[in-house]
Amino acid sequence: MKNLPESVQIAWASREGPAVLATVGVDGQPNAIYVNSVRGFGDDTLVVADNYFHKTRANILAGSKGALVFLTKERKSYQFKGSFTYHTAGAIFDDMKTWNPAKHPGRAAAALKVEQVFSGAEQLL
Repeated sequence: MKNLPESVQIAWASREGPAVLATVGVDGQPNAIYVNSVRGFGDDTLVVADNYFHKTRANILAGSKGALVFLTKERKSYQFKGSFTYHTAGAIFDDMKTWNPAKHPGRAAAALKVEQVFSGAEQLL
């Protein structure tokens, strides 16, 4: 994730616990889930393994934008916002299969292209 500010890269490396992934349905209803299987990919993308998505998958396939929130070990929060692509084959999917725990199905890879980054109310990107 080289295109993100260095402070954000450092925070991402020191994240702790699950992240929260949020999407919005076509009816305007928000949906938020905890995710553990998430990694950076390339310069500006986060990949979340679709292990047990239902509403989240439907929202992404319908064109929802999304947000991913995480905490650092120091309990500082960061939020990524961006657009999704959904992969059931190809480089992003193949990469996800290398780090997603084998005990989970890894049906697909949801890739969030980071367009904005916040820490609290401060916009960092």
